[in-house]
Amino acid sequence: YRLSARLDERTYAACAGHLQDLLCQECSPYAAHLYDAEDPSTPVRTIPGLCQDYCMQVWQNCRSIFRSLSADPELIALENNMAKFCLYLSLEDTDYCFPHLLTNQNLNQNLGLVTADAEGCLQLCLVEVANGLRNPVAMVHANDGTHRFFIAEQVGLVWTYLPDGSRLEKPFLNISEAVLTSPWEGDERGFLCIVFHPKFKFNGKVYVYYSVEVNYEERIRISEFRISPADMNALDHGSERIILEIEEPASNHNGGELLFGDDEYLYIFTGDGGMAGDPFGTFGNAQNKSALLGKVLRIDVNNNERGPLYRIPPDNPFVSDPTARPEVFAYGVRNMWRCSFDRGDPHTKEGKGRLFCGDVGQNKYEEVDIVEKGKNYGWRAREGFSCYDKKLCTNSSLDDVLPIYAYPHKMGKSVTGGYIYRGCESPNLNGLYIFGDFMSGRLMSLKEDHATGEWQYSEICMGTGQTCMFPGLINNYYQYIISFAEDEAGELYFLSTGVPSATAPHGVVYKVVDPSRTAPPGKCQVEPSPVKVKSKRIPFVPKEKFIMKTPTPHPRLKTTTEAPWGGVPDPQAPRTPAEDGVGAAPAPPGKRTRPSPAAPGGSARGPGRGAEQSGQRRRKKPPGNGTVRLMREGRRGRGRGRVEIFIDGEWGTVCDDGWSLPAAAVVCRQLGFPYVVRATKKAEYGEGSSLRILLDDVQCSGQERTLLECSHADVGTHNCSHEEDAGVVCSREEVTD
Repeated sequence: YRLSARLDERTYAACAGHLQDLLCQECSPYAAHLYDAEDPSTPVRTIPGLCQDYCMQVWQNCRSIFRSLSADPELIALENNMAKFCLYLSLEDTDYCFPHLLTNQNLNQNLGLVTADAEGCLQLCLVEVANGLRNPVAMVHANDGTHRFFIAEQVGLVWTYLPDGSRLEKPFLNISEAVLTSPWEGDERGFLCIVFHPKFKFNGKVYVYYSVEVNYEERIRISEFRISPADMNALDHGSERIILEIEEPASNHNGGELLFGDDEYLYIFTGDGGMAGDPFGTFGNAQNKSALLGKVLRIDVNNNERGPLYRIPPDNPFVSDPTARPEVFAYGVRNMWRCSFDRGDPHTKEGKGRLFCGDVGQNKYEEVDIVEKGKNYGWRAREGFSCYDKKLCTNSSLDDVLPIYAYPHKMGKSVTGGYIYRGCESPNLNGLYIFGDFMSGRLMSLKEDHATGEWQYSEICMGTGQTCMFPGLINNYYQYIISFAEDEAGELYFLSTGVPSATAPHGVVYKVVDPSRTAPPGKCQVEPSPVKVKSKRIPFVPKEKFIMKTPTPHPRLKTTTEAPWGGVPDPQAPRTPAEDGVGAAPAPPGKRTRPSPAAPGGSARGPGRGAEQSGQRRRKKPPGNGTVRLMREGRRGRGRGRVEIFIDGEWGTVCDDGWSLPAAAVVCRQLGFPYVVRATKKAEYGEGSSLRILLDDVQCSGQERTLLECSHADVGTHNCSHEEDAGVVCSREEVTD
């Protein structure tokens, strides 16, 4: 209207339609083509690419309107030469010129749909966002307008990332000394979640979920922290208040999700207590409403500066039941790993507030649930749609809610719940629930059929051929999908690793991109609020590469009955189009190959997983030769303790009066600590008298990968006693003891 007001009556009648058509092409699904925005070496056009016949028609009657649309001096200089003018506005790819692309059936037949291959696998691409992380378990935002995001590592550190992708050198939170975890692949304990209070901008409150050991008892702990008054990018570590602690009878099935709903209540998702088959009590923890394990809890942490640390929401479903804990919101869950609230359709808000969860299965099925107040989700009576405990399953009083989707262990053995996409940049993904499987590395999606209420499954593959051949896009990822995330604008990410160990720095964060249709230029632009930075910025350097493979015909496996691969995938190599059946793609340069931690038919588990085989406590695989651990007062030391080493099937001590700082540095590095503070001698952390002395006279340069690579006396040969057992003090930061 602003531009058309400049036109006289005659020109308006002849040209206003053309003016509107040209302006509207910024919102075309093909705007990137029309404005030549895909090639970074060329400037973005100010006028969309025009077909020659249409350009000549507009030039003859309405060429004056181009001065209103563009200040391009070259275009204005050609205004009186039709041939040169229209050549300047033409496109090399004539399929995409306006307006012929509107009637091009090849371009428009699937408009509004995500591109799929011949077998229906959705073709998406990725952008690498962060790397070098140790089992990244969660990525969250503060919802404060800064568009920062915060990534939590299983070891107990949380890092701040700025909108430009850089990371701050100082951690947002470091409670690694308190967090209970280990370097073992598949250890489910550790720092599991972080969430910002909905009014964080005003109250500075943050909540965390982590494993601890208290008096030899393993617990899950929910704590509250406040932002540091001196630094908006760091929490005040002295402000911790323990909101809730729950004893864990076993080391697996720790749950690990915290969310705030639109009601501003805190939702806590706990596992069933561990082992296998929920063996606790008559019906298991999950069916016992007087237990907090195997539940979705809902509590009120608002205005808790005085009085109780949390209150019970008055509309919680079991507040009037004397046999139930009032915190319980829903029950009958096994080990929900990654849940999310639906933001709702960007325009209609349809679906807003629905709570989606992935619930890890036992022996046969993984499931996705929509969680509602007071409902029973069936475990241990039911696993997926099938009966697990047949006696419980036939109980008419069970009244359980079935999942919206379940899949067998031939497709994957440990579901990782995801999100309904509600972002701006990939409009064709709107309403698609995207999730994954930790074990198989599958990316999957569900789309609701509003007519039937059923959810339709589609597998997600990495784009093949030229699908992802755009600057910054890649088409491969590491297998072990740990978590999914949304940024403040609603764009979708997932976090995965090549080695599922809390101390292995192989974690990467990927942004999901749909190349079939992107939003119009400028529509999704955000203007972050300023952030005062007091720590050094570390620029982001991407490491992953696009892998070019030519698609070849291949038989697709049925999604509900067949395994994604015939063998066990390499845990180090990223997932590529090859692993979706396109042929054998080599790992990118620098990717180390190593045996998979999962034996065929078995399962390896990352944090919060829990998909072990029938009726047995989770078994850790035997350590490798040279593995070290720290012991202190009869239990595992975290960061300090007596050094014990595993050699030829047994644990033993290192006894050495010449124990040195370089040798201690090797031990610390093996355990995932970048710094050594001190090498301790003379059994400062106690004598390991129940073990043999395996190493003596250890001489290291400090660069060795394990103590066994250092010079030492023959294994088991020594001239010392346990009174000289060696120890170390390690640190994640450069400090003094």
